[in-house]
Amino acid sequence: MKKILSLVLVSALGGMLTLGAYKLFLEPENNLVVTSAPANPAFLPTSFSTASEAPDFTIAAENTLNAVVHVKNVSISAGQMSLQDLFLGRSTPRAQMGTGSGVIINADGYIITNNHVINNSNELSVTLNNNKTYKAEIVGSDPITDIALLKIDADEDLPFITFADSDEVKVGEWVLAVGNPFNLTSTVTAGIVSAKARDLSGTSSQSFIQTDAAVNPGNSGGALVNTRGELIGINTAISSQTGSYVGYSFAVPSNIARRVIEDIMEYGNVQNGILGISGTALNSALSKEFGVSDTEGIYVDSVLEDSGAKKAGIKKGDIIKEIDNIKVSKFADLTGHISAKRVDDVVTLKIYRDGNLKTVNVTLTRNETIMIPTVGQVKNAKPEELKKYKTSHGVKITEFSKKYAEYWEKYGVKEGAIITAINDQKVNSVDDAQNIIKNLSRYEPLKIELVNTNGEKERYYFR
Repeated sequence: MKKILSLVLVSALGGMLTLGAYKLFLEPENNLVVTSAPANPAFLPTSFSTASEAPDFTIAAENTLNAVVHVKNVSISAGQMSLQDLFLGRSTPRAQMGTGSGVIINADGYIITNNHVINNSNELSVTLNNNKTYKAEIVGSDPITDIALLKIDADEDLPFITFADSDEVKVGEWVLAVGNPFNLTSTVTAGIVSAKARDLSGTSSQSFIQTDAAVNPGNSGGALVNTRGELIGINTAISSQTGSYVGYSFAVPSNIARRVIEDIMEYGNVQNGILGISGTALNSALSKEFGVSDTEGIYVDSVLEDSGAKKAGIKKGDIIKEIDNIKVSKFADLTGHISAKRVDDVVTLKIYRDGNLKTVNVTLTRNETIMIPTVGQVKNAKPEELKKYKTSHGVKITEFSKKYAEYWEKYGVKEGAIITAINDQKVNSVDDAQNIIKNLSRYEPLKIELVNTNGEKERYYFR
């Protein structure tokens, strides 16, 4: 027994000596240093380190909520026929109500909204944020920009929103959308400006401010404001496959909206000025095709005769780089700025020609050219042109549409022919032609009466 205990003690003593020798001579040093965490870690953005530094929208909301109204549009339509209507051979008119928003722009009760909000209205009413309702009258509207002007007669001065310069709006700037989505009155949503000069039509005729502030049906005609509560746009459209907001919405810039309503109030209609060029936004492929080194700007394809651009010396092949010190990279940059101008306003272009940058002043002229379906481009005819073909009125065909050029060639009609009537209505100008076409019903055939280049009167029907 003593022998066994001695063996155990010797083994334990040997283990302790071995462990001690390892600790003393062989184990590497592993010093532990404790430090305090940095007060402001590099991976945390300093601008949001405290709640007090986050964006504050309360003042902007307070300044705008009472100036944004709820617009109700009652229209009369045939509606869906019942079995009784079918048997009796009748169509019973039914009232339909649409809703949207509007923005009060002065204390006298003038209100901006969208044209599509008030279109085909039989009765219009406006409800303020204090729940007072007034009958509204249409002062005027412009389908091209989708802007309309209403007037209500209130018994007191009304709160209103002041205009900001939409040209000064920056991408990434905080904005608020104020309106009445889904009949939920006085709704405010926040976002940033996602892009400017956005064209949804593919025709370079639009120039929207794009934002990610939530906009839904009912927001149309409402206000897009900056953090000071100033109007920078009229909410107009959303890009969605469902009809509801999915990420982006679009507003008519305030500079365009203001010019439209000022024209309506002063002239009763919209005075659209044009530059007088057609062109293409450059990119790498087009630059190679045109044989130019620039990949940004508008390449001028053609210049309209008698236009401001023609008189200023703009030529085919010029590249427009800036307009009024605003960089031009796509056609909507150009059209958006011009849409805020009037006839006889002067704009300053910077153009690139033959390796040199030139500055050219261009006076905007009245639009005397439109597109007629099945025909093409027409413009107001000059007195000497009317006299040549022995007619007192009409518009001149300047270019056939590619789709129908072969048709007109087949019947011997050439560019330069004078259209004198459309659907038996006399045509004196492109404005007459545009109004006639705009008021045609969907299934109504198009009848064109013209004087050809041989001085012969002809009529053509299109279905």
